[in-house]
Amino acid sequence: KWGIVSAGKISHDFVACLRSLSSEEHQIVAVAGKNFGTAKAFALLHGIPKVYGSYEELAQDGDVEIAYVGCLNPDHYKTSKLLFDHGKHVLCEKPLTTHLKHTQDLLRTSQEKKLFLMEAIWSLCNPAYLNLKAQLDKGLLGQVSYINVTFGHASMSQDRVIKKHLGGSAMLDIGIYCLALIDFLYGGDLPEKVQAVGTLTDEGVDIGTAVSMKFSNGRLATFTASLVMDLPNAAEIVGTTGTVRIEEPFWSPTRIETPCGPRDYVVPKTVVPCNYKNSGSLCYEANEVRRCLLGGSIESAHVTHKTTERIAFLTCEIFKQLGVSYVHEPVWLQ
Repeated sequence: KWGIVSAGKISHDFVACLRSLSSEEHQIVAVAGKNFGTAKAFALLHGIPKVYGSYEELAQDGDVEIAYVGCLNPDHYKTSKLLFDHGKHVLCEKPLTTHLKHTQDLLRTSQEKKLFLMEAIWSLCNPAYLNLKAQLDKGLLGQVSYINVTFGHASMSQDRVIKKHLGGSAMLDIGIYCLALIDFLYGGDLPEKVQAVGTLTDEGVDIGTAVSMKFSNGRLATFTASLVMDLPNAAEIVGTTGTVRIEEPFWSPTRIETPCGPRDYVVPKTVVPCNYKNSGSLCYEANEVRRCLLGGSIESAHVTHKTTERIAFLTCEIFKQLGVSYVHEPVWLQ
């Protein structure tokens, strides 16, 4: 039984997916928004029975088993803490928080309270990713030695991604998908060296960054994230015996080119249109959460707590190099 925190665009897409799955497996019982009128309109659109004008009211609702947190980035930490305090499981949009220490605190709290927590990096639940990783592990490309990823959309007119008080950041908004793919394909190994350059706004928000990483055994990875320009939005994985290209949009692909030929994937259909490209694949994330809860797990094997911590750790290091102030000193929790 789901409670939806925030009635924005990404929450709409996630709820559209929940509604497209079996009603016996996923029920949406409540939505909360800081603007009650917006939340009420959201509830009417999606047939949600209960509407709240505060996140606290939803946290106190005994019918809600798990909350989807789709509010603005700066609110993720305190909202997830509030939900934990009321015994709710949490699926929180990426980034889990804007600070490494806050991320680590939520991960600790999940473990201590034995409540499920997952950062909603939906790509990592996608069958396209899971099938590709299985093939790479079987030697599809020999030894993978280089990964290059680009993610760029001209988004400078959107306050949500460029204003500091709203949690704006190319890294937090889209760069996280690049880091997640590299982390996934390199098996969760931390790089030996990270070098980042980028462009900041006058208030210190990163709007473009290019990152190079060196891993053990000579493996390399590069990625570029931009809010200024459109980029190819594809990924290339190079091994000793061939190359794979994940076509645009690499974070929710419908085609992957391999040495054995193309592999096509169909995005699940939703009962109402979504705001973002291929958002129907959020269905896989929702089903993964259900599988974990039924199995009594407090984390997903696809997006583990260590995965979230590694990505936050690397983001923190990149921010430090760029001079972005969403930063605490990187401290890796062993």
